[in-house]
Amino acid sequence: MIQGFKDFLLRGNIVDLAVAVVIGTAFTALVASFTESFLKPLIGLVGGGGKTGGTFEINGQVFTYGTFINGVITFLLTAAVVYFLVVVPMTKLNELRSKGQEPEPTGPPEDIALLREIRDSLQAQNRP
Repeated sequence: MIQGFKDFLLRGNIVDLAVAVVIGTAFTALVASFTESFLKPLIGLVGGGGKTGGTFEINGQVFTYGTFINGVITFLLTAAVVYFLVVVPMTKLNELRSKGQEPEPTGPPEDIALLREIRDSLQAQNRP
């Protein structure tokens, strides 16, 4: 049972998935830092500037639309990078692989056909 679990963990897909999750998390943190450090102040300037830029207040409730816009921009940047750096290259790679594939042989493999010929030849020699 432990060997089966070990085989499962060491399969290529699991390791690749773990690496992708770690890289994706680090990249998302980088994009979030960029939007928080650079875009949020720009949104604050457009929205009126100052410390409270990107917010408005109604009846004592503060709405931070700047933070929401940052989240949308973070999502769009992350999705764009994943699409252009992962999805597009993988699609092209799969297309190249599918073009290079040979059709499956219709008959038995060459070595099996040869063995059958040898068998038939030996049977023919042993007949009286």
